[in-house]
Amino acid sequence: MNKRIERVYVGTTVVYGAPAKKFSLDSRRFWEAVRRCEIIIIASAVLAEEIERAPQRVQELYRMIPESQIERVESTEGSDALADRYIAECVVGKTHLNDCKHIALATLARADALVSWNFGDIVYRRAGYNDVNEILGYPGIVIQTPKQFIEAHHDEI
Repeated sequence: MNKRIERVYVGTTVVYGAPAKKFSLDSRRFWEAVRRCEIIIIASAVLAEEIERAPQRVQELYRMIPESQIERVESTEGSDALADRYIAECVVGKTHLNDCKHIALATLARADALVSWNFGDIVYRRAGYNDVNEILGYPGIVIQTPKQFIEAHHDEI
């Protein structure tokens, strides 16, 4: 039986690496699954712009992702409006607009999941993002840490 290839939008923190050494194994397991072609990375211009401002080692990791493993998505009026709505509904504050853009792009791309190590502004606020999506008729988005994603798909990855 063929494994299903997951389409996963990665937040910038996943490319940067785990926020604490205790999570580094989970980050490695996630990127190993990408290298084994078990995950397609959904990437946006928002992610690319954030990577351009990152340290060289982070830029190199991002460039190591084979182009065949990347699905590119572009911002639209719809994704920008959805991101603005997350802020208007107080899911997060105005200073987290890029986080909202990531969630909106993942939602509209119908990603299987969005993975992030940003607990405070993304992972722990997943219910708020999904409440807004439901109000507007968009599907919910699975938001997980790489550890949660790997654990949920451990039989497959």
